[in-house]
Amino acid sequence: MKKKTTSWFKEAKLNGEKITMLTAYDYSTAKLLDEAGVDSILVGDSLGMVMLGYDSTLKVTMEDMIHHTKAVTRGVKNAMVIADMPFLSYHISVEEAVRNAGRLIQEGGATAVKLEGGNEMVPVVEAIIKAQIPVVGHLGLTPQSVNLLGGYKVQGREVEAAQAILEDAQLLEESGVFAVVLECVPDKLSALISEKLSIPTIGIGAGNDSDGQVLVVQDMLGTFTDFKPKFVKTYGQIGEHTKEAVRLYIDEVKNQKFPAKEHTFTISEDIIEKLY
Repeated sequence: MKKKTTSWFKEAKLNGEKITMLTAYDYSTAKLLDEAGVDSILVGDSLGMVMLGYDSTLKVTMEDMIHHTKAVTRGVKNAMVIADMPFLSYHISVEEAVRNAGRLIQEGGATAVKLEGGNEMVPVVEAIIKAQIPVVGHLGLTPQSVNLLGGYKVQGREVEAAQAILEDAQLLEESGVFAVVLECVPDKLSALISEKLSIPTIGIGAGNDSDGQVLVVQDMLGTFTDFKPKFVKTYGQIGEHTKEAVRLYIDEVKNQKFPAKEHTFTISEDIIEKLY
């Protein structure tokens, strides 16, 4: 299997091949996802909620993102690793945005970065790409704007809002992004945007006509249970299996069933007798 590149993303769209993307935040999970054959791994700022226990993504720092991106890239051979740019890492100035994007590549080892926003972010996107860093856009529900949006709501249901998302997607393509994530937008709007763009769209809560799909791995494995968005499908009850395994472990320790002889190192009785 070959390492996935930005060129592969474009070819996948041309060939009608759906793109798979999952999040990962640590070495072991990333290694498993890569070995299973996922096309791309997003080190999302969603780690704030599913790994660090925050109530939103807004508290995630550059240091958090670099730390987790480093871990993920160590476990990946074939998938493309994309790192989220966290809140305020690209909003203050273009220069700072380029520097922070560069850190995710240089220190974190990612291949590309993802940032939220449309027309207002075009100068930032263009500057980052000029620095030879591939960029993925993110439109629709943009979690870093949750306070401005008034909560986690479907976006683009009205004519003006839908038109704005479509135009933003086209502007991002013109600015050079190689893919766009569409989050929580109606399926027909996602289909229209996917048809009009020559770059791939990656949907999350955006219907089946996007060029690819992304899910948070803890959501699809059932290990994050604080809430479950409508667009999530749980493919495994790893959370429940984990609790069952832990309960069994507790029982065996309490009743001295573990460790058994096969888990234990031995020593000669003669040596023990000589100890005092």
